Amino acid sequence: MASVRVVIVDDQVPFRRAAQAVVESTDEFIVVGAVETAEQCLAEVDSLNPDLILMDVNLPGIDGVEASRRLRISHPAMVVILLSSYDQAEFADLTQDCGAAAYLPKSMFGPDRLEETWSAITSSRSGSGTSGISAVTTRPAPN
Repeated sequence: MASVRVVIVDDQVPFRRAAQAVVESTDEFIVVGAVETAEQCLAEVDSLNPDLILMDVNLPGIDGVEASRRLRISHPAMVVILLSSYDQAEFADLTQDCGAAAYLPKSMFGPDRLEETWSAITSSRSGSGTSGISAVTTRPAPN
């Protein structure tokens, strides 16, 4: 399997660093960029050429939801996973509306969840026979 190229978009430096550590500790995933705003992501997406964008929902300026909508139009094959500290129920419906493939609470973001979510997204895409983005519902792991 070829490496999955990842861009991290979050306005908080500590979370960007934590997300980078998660991605780098996940087999076959590499960070090709980490930016603070959706505007930076949109401006650099062509040169970074990611397969996956990990996008915070709440960003200054253009938020993650609007950035996902724009990416769905300009780069329909690119996968966006929305991340936020807010409850999953608040954003689960937004994923389909904005073209994001999934929503993950930041508290659940780790190597296993990243691999699991990526696998579900790629299986969904290959099984559907289309290049459109499908929503993947992620649920908290049982206690």
